[in-house]
Amino acid sequence: MAETNDQLVLVSGFSGTGKSASLRNIKDQEQWMYLNTEAGKRLPFRNQFKNFRISDPYQVLEGFDHAIANPDKFKGVIVDSVTFLMDMYESVYVLGANDTQKAWGNFAQFFKELMQQKVVQFGKPTIVTAHLLDKLDSTKYELKTEVPIKGALKNNGVEAYFSTVVSTKKVSLLELEKYGSDLLTITDEDRELGFKHVFQTRITKETTGERIRSPMGMFTKEQTFIDNDCQLLLDHLAKFYAN
Repeated sequence: MAETNDQLVLVSGFSGTGKSASLRNIKDQEQWMYLNTEAGKRLPFRNQFKNFRISDPYQVLEGFDHAIANPDKFKGVIVDSVTFLMDMYESVYVLGANDTQKAWGNFAQFFKELMQQKVVQFGKPTIVTAHLLDKLDSTKYELKTEVPIKGALKNNGVEAYFSTVVSTKKVSLLELEKYGSDLLTITDEDRELGFKHVFQTRITKETTGERIRSPMGMFTKEQTFIDNDCQLLLDHLAKFYAN
């Protein structure tokens, strides 16, 4: 069994910054499993994903089992979003439990089974989205931006389970032009609006409180901002790990 999944990405961001839209250019969509945990919310574009509405968290594990058992049918899996998935687990299995301590332990174990077993066994492109929350660190008097999660997982955070974490942003063209990224295309519509939806791939001095991360050398300084395009991102990862 493989020990890692090199095509594993966390796409984090605040509402309205382009998390779902970043999935629009994924190739061979009919061979991708889309696990929708957000009460059946529709994607903002026409698509051919195999769409499954999740009403019980363990259906996500079953989805990965099905993809693992049918490798010729599935090229990738999307979990949208892990934030709602873990909120669902709390609502269904923790709140009202007779033994809440045990239930919170199961909460953590569920997430670890998903990330350390199912995702690894699948071994193919896996995209997980997550909502962000700003939180004041009262000990350091710093604003931290992270994926909110409860229980024992709170200390390490969701991001610790991913080697590649990008953040969706709306950034002005004036700021983007300072970088000159070869993975960034400015369209006429972007110029009319004066900003662009992008992935941020590296920490800047303005975003030191965020948990954006990637392996050393994966992105250059010029590639700090790239198109918010998951297919572009997956292609970049494949090229990086092939070298």
